[in-house]
Amino acid sequence: MEANAVDHMSMWSLISNASLVVQLVMLALVAASVTSWIMIFQRSTMLRAAKKSLEVFEERFWSGIDLSKLYRQAGSNPDPDCGVEQIFRAGFKEFSRLRQQPGVDPDAVMDGVARAMRVAISREEEKLETGLSFLATVGSTSPYVGLFGTVWGIMNSFRGLAQVQQATLATVAPGIAEALIATAIGLFAAIPAVIAYNRFAAQGERLIGRYYTFADEFQAILHRKVHTSED
Repeated sequence: MEANAVDHMSMWSLISNASLVVQLVMLALVAASVTSWIMIFQRSTMLRAAKKSLEVFEERFWSGIDLSKLYRQAGSNPDPDCGVEQIFRAGFKEFSRLRQQPGVDPDAVMDGVARAMRVAISREEEKLETGLSFLATVGSTSPYVGLFGTVWGIMNSFRGLAQVQQATLATVAPGIAEALIATAIGLFAAIPAVIAYNRFAAQGERLIGRYYTFADEFQAILHRKVHTSED
């Protein structure tokens, strides 16, 4: 009899005996958790690749290589993970295009370069922010969804108590335990999502800061180049 009670209170037994609403809540939370972990691994891989490619490209950029040669190399073998390369290509492409037009003022050239690089940086920001809204949503709503399942399960338990003559702890415990599992699953889904969101947001901000720094330095080089050639 004791063994039957233990089996009745096992995790799988509690989940399988839960009401349909509570089971649907658990299923939704498990799906959100699995999707979050897939996204976490994907974002971690992408951010590591973006950081590594940034360091590699900056090393090439500051090695003294001719900018035209670097632009040709980047165009012939583009790295989609390298945000700073996309910014460089956008800026240098606009610079070359405007320089080829006769009578264009140097300040107008630099304004065009600045706009092109701002657009490229905005695109990289969008890439870095992809998936963050989902993680934020899972992190903020999962505990409440789990709590809803818990409240619903406890409500059903008390309804069942109203139909019995004598209420004991053994009568109440299974219903409350199965309801509390929903809250536990909600927390299990929310905590990693919140941690990952904060981590990815901070790493993304650092990368964007380095992109803006590179754009300013590159713009200063092109500014000297365009004014030197005018002199």
